[in-house]
Amino acid sequence: MNNKSILITGGTGSFGKKFISTVLKQYKPKRLIIYSRDEQKQFNLQKQFPEGKNSPLRYFLGDVRDYERINYALKDVDIVVHAAALKHVPIAEYNPFEVIKTNVMGAQNIIQACLNNNVKKVIALSTDKACSPINLYGATKLASDKLFVAANNYKGKLSTIFSVVRYGNVMGSRGSVIPYLQSRKESPSIGITDLNMTRFNITLDEGVKFVLKCFNIMWGGEIFIPKIPSYKIGDLAKAICSKSKIKIIGIRPGEKISEEMVSEHDSINTIESKDYFIITPNLKFRDFKIEYLKKNKNTKLCKKNFSYNSKENSKFLSVNEIKNLIKKNQKDFD
Repeated sequence: MNNKSILITGGTGSFGKKFISTVLKQYKPKRLIIYSRDEQKQFNLQKQFPEGKNSPLRYFLGDVRDYERINYALKDVDIVVHAAALKHVPIAEYNPFEVIKTNVMGAQNIIQACLNNNVKKVIALSTDKACSPINLYGATKLASDKLFVAANNYKGKLSTIFSVVRYGNVMGSRGSVIPYLQSRKESPSIGITDLNMTRFNITLDEGVKFVLKCFNIMWGGEIFIPKIPSYKIGDLAKAICSKSKIKIIGIRPGEKISEEMVSEHDSINTIESKDYFIITPNLKFRDFKIEYLKKNKNTKLCKKNFSYNSKENSKFLSVNEIKNLIKKNQKDFD
């Protein structure tokens, strides 16, 4: 990241703010460009991270749907993090084509503009909902993942490489369940979808560190998946709203009881390392996973029909662990 020009789409979101603060603390980028469409969020973020003569920060107002704008913003950029997306599951179910325009068509705009500007490395952020999706948000992110992986096949002689980072619920991110429960912790009762619902959990700090790590190890075409713990929604409710009575309200449209990040169908192309999984691209002309195994001695092939899901995860957070994590990471919550 040192002396590099970096652009992050959706840079005013939860991940973007943590990414900016981490990069500014640990590296000396030439430029750090925040690209997003919400002027108020940019205005607020500039108070925290101001532009200036001695600052690498630059703010670009624009939408990933607008190819001309993103193509212009990517001039002389070396590294891209694509974090922009429409993410609310019920809203996506009600406004499907708006989500497609941002999450799918916007992804293709990023790819084409990165190729046009010969960007060196691109990582797109994904979600566990993209694995065996049942809702439109997950389906659009799966399509986005496919686009970024396939972009490595038609780049020709260009040096640009594209990879994907997929992880689960980000603790305390905007619109997530934890801020909602915290706002209701003094209420006599709270509504919970299903006590047995499980979710993966990752903190913002862990998510940013994993993305930065993947920039160092990416070859192009991988879907990187960190090994992270799970929790039960019922335990999360107990950790935050211990005095409230729980009412079961049923799952919302498009929700799963448990989430998955590596499906049984993906397992034949998946490599396991100590701290993460890699779904390797399935290419006719190159045995990607065998090359990875040869060059990375601490990796192994996953067993056929293996599934990495939040229900059967080997690590579950206890109520006390959830409490401690929330307390430790409260400053990152929106």
